[in-house]
Amino acid sequence: MEQLVDAFIQRANAFDVDGVLALFEADAVIDDVSVGDAFAGADGIRRYIERFFVGYHTSTRLLSLERLDDAAAIARVDFTGDFGHETGMLRIRTGAAGLIVRIDADLD
Repeated sequence: MEQLVDAFIQRANAFDVDGVLALFEADAVIDDVSVGDAFAGADGIRRYIERFFVGYHTSTRLLSLERLDDAAAIARVDFTGDFGHETGMLRIRTGAAGLIVRIDADLD
């Protein structure tokens, strides 16, 4: 899980949208209550990364990672970008293939 979270952050910080997408299963979902929407499948996740990471020049830093079980963890993160500064959490769940199937995201 640590390697997956590190890869997600590194690729998102590099604005490598295709690299981020490679970490997700095809039918994965990012549900971000702070923006009031869920983004499903490769097209939805692409829109999310392009809008909220690339579009806002977001830089993410991992603050802590709490493993919940073999397939789930909560990453506490620090975000900076054109919007200013925020902290939040990403509740990440993986599937049998070790790829992300769901992220529930929220800002503090």
